Amino acid sequence: MRNPHKWIVWWAWALLLSGCSQPGAGILPETEAPALAQVPAIVEQVFPLEPIEFDEPGGMVDETPTAWFIQFGAAPRVKGGSPTAQANERALFRSTALAERIAFTERYDFHTLFNGLSVNAGPAEIAKLARLPGVTAVFPVETIVMPEPRPGIAPELYSALAMTGADVAQNELGLTGTGIRVAVMDTGVDYDHPDLGGAWGSRVTYGWDFVGDAFNADPTSADYSPIPEPDPYPDDCNGHGTHVAGIVGANGSVVGVAPGVTFGAYRVFGCEGPTTADIMVAAMEMALDDGMDVLNMSIGSAFEWPQYPTAVAASNLVDAGMVVVASIGNSGAYGLYSAGAPGLGEDVIGVASFDNTDVYVPYFSVDGAEIGYIAMTYSGPVPTAGTEEIVYVGQACDADLPLLADPAGKVALAVRGACSFAEKAANAIDAGAIGVVIHNNAPGLFSGSLGAPLDGVTPVVGISQADGLAIQELEEPVDLTWTDEMTSAPNPTGGLISSFSSYGLSPDLALKPDIGAPGGNIYSTYPLELGAYDTLSGTSMSAPHVAGAVALLLEAEPGIRADEVRGVLQNAADPKLWSLNTSYGLLDHVHRQGAGMLDIHDAIISPTRVTPAKIAMGESEAGAQRHTLWIENRGETAVTYDLTYVNALSTGGVNAYDEFGFYGGDASVAFGAMSVTVRAGGKAPVRMTITPASGPEYGQYGGYIVATPDDGGPVVRVPFAGFVGDYQGIAVLTDLQTQDGPLPLPALGWSLDGVEFGLAGEGDVFTLAGMDVPYVLAHFDHQATTVELNVIDRATGKSVHPVFHSAYVLDYFGRNSTMGGFFALEWDGSYFHSASANGRGKQQQFFRSVPDGDYMLELRVLKALGDMNDADHWETWTSPWFTIARP
Repeated sequence: MRNPHKWIVWWAWALLLSGCSQPGAGILPETEAPALAQVPAIVEQVFPLEPIEFDEPGGMVDETPTAWFIQFGAAPRVKGGSPTAQANERALFRSTALAERIAFTERYDFHTLFNGLSVNAGPAEIAKLARLPGVTAVFPVETIVMPEPRPGIAPELYSALAMTGADVAQNELGLTGTGIRVAVMDTGVDYDHPDLGGAWGSRVTYGWDFVGDAFNADPTSADYSPIPEPDPYPDDCNGHGTHVAGIVGANGSVVGVAPGVTFGAYRVFGCEGPTTADIMVAAMEMALDDGMDVLNMSIGSAFEWPQYPTAVAASNLVDAGMVVVASIGNSGAYGLYSAGAPGLGEDVIGVASFDNTDVYVPYFSVDGAEIGYIAMTYSGPVPTAGTEEIVYVGQACDADLPLLADPAGKVALAVRGACSFAEKAANAIDAGAIGVVIHNNAPGLFSGSLGAPLDGVTPVVGISQADGLAIQELEEPVDLTWTDEMTSAPNPTGGLISSFSSYGLSPDLALKPDIGAPGGNIYSTYPLELGAYDTLSGTSMSAPHVAGAVALLLEAEPGIRADEVRGVLQNAADPKLWSLNTSYGLLDHVHRQGAGMLDIHDAIISPTRVTPAKIAMGESEAGAQRHTLWIENRGETAVTYDLTYVNALSTGGVNAYDEFGFYGGDASVAFGAMSVTVRAGGKAPVRMTITPASGPEYGQYGGYIVATPDDGGPVVRVPFAGFVGDYQGIAVLTDLQTQDGPLPLPALGWSLDGVEFGLAGEGDVFTLAGMDVPYVLAHFDHQATTVELNVIDRATGKSVHPVFHSAYVLDYFGRNSTMGGFFALEWDGSYFHSASANGRGKQQQFFRSVPDGDYMLELRVLKALGDMNDADHWETWTSPWFTIARP
């Protein structure tokens, strides 16, 4: 009997879903800086990860895809595909599906950037469609979550421009992006905004609304409305797209990176809720038809492969002459390999986020000084007026010891450290404090969280170390006056990688992200009816900094090819220090910041170009690798370049919950010569041998090759990154981690509704009527190249179908995002079969159903980049036997 009480009450990642986009965890929970620890000598240093809190799972959510991409074999037209061949593939597909009585509905038909269809089909039907003649792959049409606005502390956009050299490019080089067309695929653009032209046709002169206001692709929403209602006017009722467009090129109260560009607005979201990936591909094809020079996509799907259709279509746009920029994602809290498509695309510029250098924060006044503060998450309401006495109470960590001063009826000033913010605040409130101010124990402001509401009334805020010490030095009594005003303050994390920015590498070990730009706390335009301006954070905000910079580069160098642009930007980028502790002087991970911070001024003025502009080392078990870089000197005199290298931090573990840690790198680079002289207008090779890092096992490492010119010109760098050890040594199928301990997976499952799942046992009976079908429940700790489900006859112990004729096969399978995520793979009792037809040897594909009887399901997973002929590269699990007994 099935156990009706053995329910899995964690997030259900349903059948064949290759990694729905999950919102990243905003600001990481505050803890103290990690201490340096001793580790084996294979690495220099290790830094334990600060704890990451995962959201508690809610009720089960049915995320089974109902829409799919069908990919055909012929090339898309931008790659030279034949219209006749494409038409023949569709005709054969449709006729065979009709003959086999496979139910599906077509959504979109793509020819230019992607050769295939998107369709609505159930899980059983898509398994059959995947095996029809001419079909080379199927992918879920992912529901793309609308980028989550991350309210920030308001800075000027100008400070972000200064971080990338865009201000100098504008003011000294006179560049504005005039004549360059930049497409913004997003929630639309408020083209009535005066900073964006003031009317349709002024600066926003191209575009289309693909969906309409009411569109919402979330089937769990009360406002679910999946039928697009397109129209010609891509206005913005959400705000995200207008904010993005302002960063690219606003020109008014806010000035963007390239204030002279012409916009195309391609709206793919309604006012609320997600969109779908096939609508994104449709928008890409229209942007190409409209002759856009640059496309910005501040949207994407985490945990994907670069083979996903949005990534492939975006890369094909680059081949067609358009520069494509995409956010890498906000899933940094979910660990490695969390970057998203289309940013993972082979030729796409995938962009990480750095925090802005300056912030505007509310302040209270003490003795005439403006004391900027940041309210703690879960603080009570902060007053905007009123005067109270403030007293210093010390660390306030021990509830059994008296505080240094009595805070009853006053505001308590405590110092950060030794215990949590919540403990300090609770102890002060219990002693009668009517407000709590915690000052930093290191320079700068900080953001903190209480973890949960305390009394819901008492304000709890954080201030800088300098301000806290200054208050302590004042003669008592000291009064604090709350205000409703703002003041400027240095951002303590300014110029460092944002806490939410996703980690690479790509699951095929390509180096991603490519580059970074300001994305944390960016002030920009917003729809007029929503306030006209706002501050948001995310890689959504960093991508348009790069898109605007591309416009400046295209204006400065009209002859540059689209596929050259990324390398030019990477050459000039500036790697930044580790975001969690700059005092160690170590560079942040290459697989998180890419080439580093965008420097568009240096990219434009530098006479030096180096190709290739990045090096993917792959697996280190292959040993040292020889590489050749070509340095081009576009200047008027010969230049000698000194050659060096520097390591960046490495990471250990696979996901944020798998013994994730930070390590010093020990990769090395041996140059054929320590310098090279390149004549004016010439090129010269730089030959080198790169020896991979020796640890940590299954970790990622990286560094930078540095070419320093003797003429004082900009330094040029080339990032490299790779994997330590045997990549196929990573376990893909692992137990599900729950609050009650590990739940062994894979497992045989059952469901009454496809939403909640129970664990089935040996001898359970399935009727195959309605939802009464067996499932394989599996947690994927890492992406997989191929997933197969085979059907085994219990009596013979052999497969009921020939080799390669599995119940279904899926390629480029994404990983689960959290320790509690899993996929539910459904089997409807059928399998693929082929046989001769009409006695003429012609193969006709069709499907068979197994007879009633006892069976087992075999799950086979080919690990990422695995060799299908190497048994060690496969993981295999076989279910308990069960019975099929149709009514």
